[in-house]
Amino acid sequence: MLAQNLELPLEVMDRPVRLRKNIPLAEELAAFRQFGKNTVRLEADGVPVFVNEFWTARQRAAHSLHEISYRACFKPQLPRFFIERLTQPGEVVYDPFMGRGTTLLEAALLGRVPFGCDANPLSLTLAGPRLRPPTLEEVRARLAEINFADHDPLPEELLVFYHPETLREIGALKKYLLTKEQDAVDRWIALVALNRLTGHSPGFFSVYTLPPNQAVSVKSQRKINADREQTPPRRSVPDLILKKSRSLLADCDPRTHHSLAAVAPKALLLNQAARATPAIASNSVALVVTSPPFLDVVDYAGDNWLRCWFLGIDPKSVGLTVPKKLGDWESEMTAVFRGLGRVLGPGGHVAFEVGEVRAGKIKLEESVLKCGRDAGLRPLLMLINDQKFTKTANCWGVANNDKGTNTNRIVLFQK
Repeated sequence: MLAQNLELPLEVMDRPVRLRKNIPLAEELAAFRQFGKNTVRLEADGVPVFVNEFWTARQRAAHSLHEISYRACFKPQLPRFFIERLTQPGEVVYDPFMGRGTTLLEAALLGRVPFGCDANPLSLTLAGPRLRPPTLEEVRARLAEINFADHDPLPEELLVFYHPETLREIGALKKYLLTKEQDAVDRWIALVALNRLTGHSPGFFSVYTLPPNQAVSVKSQRKINADREQTPPRRSVPDLILKKSRSLLADCDPRTHHSLAAVAPKALLLNQAARATPAIASNSVALVVTSPPFLDVVDYAGDNWLRCWFLGIDPKSVGLTVPKKLGDWESEMTAVFRGLGRVLGPGGHVAFEVGEVRAGKIKLEESVLKCGRDAGLRPLLMLINDQKFTKTANCWGVANNDKGTNTNRIVLFQK
């Protein structure tokens, strides 16, 4: 695998993590008992399956920079598990469906070089700024420079979400961001504002609505307002941006800034389909950790219409891959795997996470095995992170509750 020329940040040099012990990962998983449970070993289509609680909510909380809402994202402990075991500092870790950038940020915090790709342009706004976080003082000073009274005409229908004064401030911030060349502080403010547009607590710009990873329609919000007998309260946009920035930056001590600064200049973020990424050099990636769109379960465009308005993006112009038929999904994922095979270095790995869909009638891990093999990659194992209080149908003989899923199912391939 190709290692980058990189001076290791202090945070990585003294971090007591496991880096490529002389023990195969399968053997480690079989003997894993860190959280008091024995691993269950099964087999599927000739591939060993390991079931245990390999990471847990009881572990140390993830870095504060991860606290950005995005639908269908996995916990930072998932990519960390594989990054620590299958890469060295300075190597490239890639996520072809980067979403909010969990894999990229976790890789960067561990001194790896983050690469990411997503067809959704919102991903660039969500992922990029957290690789170059400003200080809280820089955010405060920039907010003081913005004229929150200078706005263009605003859609009156948005008053179903916002107090008139709040909407005017949102409009002023939108105008400011869209009419100047943004620097790192501006991009950070755009990220935080995007994450505060709507939500279900006083920490958001809006009246009570659905959680912040999706926005309901204007018609649906009118019904919510009527059912709850609520009207949008006055919220201060700059105050809430500063408050959320303080929370996100809570763990950003000098070591974190040093660690991120060492790898951020080498980062690569692409806004395009994942099947072909010529901007990524062949044989340059050590590890891929990703989770693809799951058939037609998530309506990304519908969820993000308000975010697109704020950023001046036409949601109809965003071509997202959310196939409705399993055969179409498999064809798309096989093409993605072929692209991953090209960018992976010799011996590189792909950790491909999927879940149950349609009440457990379709197990995408079975399709993933086929797709990866058809693309020329070798399946090493499957890992099922099975935690307490998860809700999943039987998976490879492991009994749990009846509906839904909170388990992580990862198929690990090697080039």
